[in-house]
Amino acid sequence: MISAQSVLEGDRLALSRLLTAIERGSAEGQAALNELFKHTGQAQLIGVTGAPGTGKSSLVNQLAHHYRQPPDGDPLRVAIVAVDPSSPFTGGAVLGDRIRMRDLAGDEGVFIRSMASRGSLGGLAPTTASLVQALDAAAYDIIFIETVGAGQAEVEIAKLADTTLVVDAPGLGDDVQAIKAGILEIADILVLNKADRPGVDAAERALKGMLQLGHPVDKVFNHHGRAEKVAAHDTLGDIWLPPIQRTVSTEGQGIAELADAIARHRAYLQDSGEWERRDRARLETELTALLGAELMARWQATTPVDVYNAVLAQLLVRQLSPRQAVYALIREGEFSA
Repeated sequence: MISAQSVLEGDRLALSRLLTAIERGSAEGQAALNELFKHTGQAQLIGVTGAPGTGKSSLVNQLAHHYRQPPDGDPLRVAIVAVDPSSPFTGGAVLGDRIRMRDLAGDEGVFIRSMASRGSLGGLAPTTASLVQALDAAAYDIIFIETVGAGQAEVEIAKLADTTLVVDAPGLGDDVQAIKAGILEIADILVLNKADRPGVDAAERALKGMLQLGHPVDKVFNHHGRAEKVAAHDTLGDIWLPPIQRTVSTEGQGIAELADAIARHRAYLQDSGEWERRDRARLETELTALLGAELMARWQATTPVDVYNAVLAQLLVRQLSPRQAVYALIREGEFSA
């Protein structure tokens, strides 16, 4: 039996059991999550994405250390959700990157959870949002969501995170590979990791050039679904321009400066009202996804297999278009096999 109250009281075992139940889609896990939902909405969700080899796991590791041992203020409770590629044999998570975080394992203020992508596109797993809600309810102040790192389909993280870090590194074959992958536009902060490598200046110039192209004057700027008109004389007003932060995560260099940039972005979100807008968009996205899944499940439960096969047969011989087939299946009474 999963106790929501135990999760609220900080029981790590109860939280682990809840996360497992959520991943399995059990009714018990969903019931506990329903009870916990009213306690969510306090944590800052930080998405970390980028191409493989940019050092995302090492960067998250160093940021977690920074929040646990801040130069001033009280330590923050940190949770890390690391979405890993699925094993082609077991379907479970490939946990190779987690060895970079093993030095956090003994810290009671840090909770690390790896989960398999299970073939889901977009860099996240189907239940990532639900796991993040459980960790939020468990009173973690900072929740990192590290994506698979496939490079080209990582944009889903922007719908979940409050602050999205896009991590790049010099010397990976193309200074602007992040732009070609289509993920630069989701960045709230650009992190140029492994900045001790040759070519870092050229990589930063390339990123700055693309940012300037993305924010020209006299155009409509669209970021996270929000459009703003920017006049030639404007200083971009309340529009956040992604800074570029250099880091060397293996040495801890630039981590404090990156944490400062994250804090500035949170202040911007709260001062501009963007925090509430992103929260609404996040919940609306989840509502739409859950509604679609529930309606699909109900349709499958009430539609005879022979009706589906008959419509599929007409589709195969081009007697029905795919759209007509959908209408026929939804309105079963209008279809005659």
